[in-house]
Amino acid sequence: MNLGILLSRAAQSFPDRPAISYGKNTYCNYRDLANRAASLAGSMQEDLALKIDDRIGLFMTNCPEFLEVFHGVLHAGMTTLPINNKLHEKELAYILDDARASALFVTKDLVEKAESAIEQIGTNVKLVVVGGKEYKKFSNGLPIPIVHRTQDNLAWLFYTSGTTGQPKGAMLTHRNLWDATLNYFVDVDRVPFNGSAIHAAPMSHGSGFYGLPHLAVGAQQVIPESGGFSPEEIYELISCHSEVSMFAAPTMVNRFVEHDGDANTQNLRTITYGGGPMYVEDCKRALDRLGPKLIQIYGQGESPMTITVLPREDHIAENNPRFEERLASVGYAQSVVEVIVTDADNNALPSGEIGEVLVRGDVVMKGYWEKPEVSSETLADGWLHTGDMGVFDEDGYLTLKDRSKDLIISGGSNIYPREIEEILLRHKSVSECAVIGRPHKDWGEEVVAFISLVEGHTIDIEELERLCLENIARFKRPKEYRLAESLPKNNYGKIVKRELRDQLEDESE
Repeated sequence: MNLGILLSRAAQSFPDRPAISYGKNTYCNYRDLANRAASLAGSMQEDLALKIDDRIGLFMTNCPEFLEVFHGVLHAGMTTLPINNKLHEKELAYILDDARASALFVTKDLVEKAESAIEQIGTNVKLVVVGGKEYKKFSNGLPIPIVHRTQDNLAWLFYTSGTTGQPKGAMLTHRNLWDATLNYFVDVDRVPFNGSAIHAAPMSHGSGFYGLPHLAVGAQQVIPESGGFSPEEIYELISCHSEVSMFAAPTMVNRFVEHDGDANTQNLRTITYGGGPMYVEDCKRALDRLGPKLIQIYGQGESPMTITVLPREDHIAENNPRFEERLASVGYAQSVVEVIVTDADNNALPSGEIGEVLVRGDVVMKGYWEKPEVSSETLADGWLHTGDMGVFDEDGYLTLKDRSKDLIISGGSNIYPREIEEILLRHKSVSECAVIGRPHKDWGEEVVAFISLVEGHTIDIEELERLCLENIARFKRPKEYRLAESLPKNNYGKIVKRELRDQLEDESE
């Protein structure tokens, strides 16, 4: 069943409801959105000579047209290929070439980068600028009926961030996305008919996924006019839209909380956060300012948004003796997956023991695009091997320790960087930190902490040393503290520890 039926049904049942708002103003209702999607699908077939199963790139700053094209591609039985708009042109070229994309829809601000990427790979990728004359003609073209798809046909080709090499295309089927959409209502949040989803995070990723459950019940999607995340703008949008939900990376939540402007969040329903660690102290600050609005999810592109959930009630259960432990966890397994922790031989471990997190269920990807060997390794024995290290408590709550590659082994002992990072962030002057291992001839590795300070603050390294010695074993404490103006981040706001390791490696040569 084609996932595009979600839009067809919404248009049939709620034709006059606002489907998309651009800033504070309604852009189109569900009837109009469905008509445009059907017309774009027809134009893709007729004018662009695209075929069923073709991969269609969406390289855009967040805008209303993103949703039109996204649903037009599904309607036509093709595969959506949303691409992070902050990627370098060489990274864009790699994805277009690897996916063998047939067309690329871009916003005007990204045309130059897109043209350069297409020129680099020397293939005939059809380029369409949204908002231009050609696009307007396409969106008013002859509509076609929705194309039938089976549950195993590709719907979304999601490229990983490539932190350990070239990005890989996770093949997400119509069934994967159906199950993820329905699971939102079971485990994450109930979307009221007058709900609104603000897309401040990239729609090519988590925010785009969460547009699907909102569409399914006829709620509206709100696109900030800036096309991105501005705390001041988001506060204004919250004030004029009802029952507002938003997906955000932890770094976005922190910026939102620290903003000095109007803190009126009466219309804010939910901030679902994920995509990186939310440290306990940051979470507490967010709860103090926003109230009981937070829900955490843990997922990967290979099992999008659907591994574990830490629900709203666990964020506010201050009387629970394990309250802080729960805030440091990523919650319990979502309803559509099984989650286990295993040793190096893939044997399931009991609660309290650390191992690799494995996941299986109908939301897990079909495999990596044209990479059968890597797919077989990652999906060995029917389980998605996440590469994340974690531990279950006796109640089934999972705490992530780190990526397996981030584990530090010093003197034969395992050291998990996040444990040290949580301690360092308790200091009022520490804004961000990243703990990594540095090769050591006697101990194997030693701990180094990179720290950026709150603007205007200074710090005495001895204070950090005392803080660590008062809270963790001596062997875990950093052997060096390095102050930096900022820490390197990727396009999704995650700290890139690889670059810090490379820095230390260059110094040792």
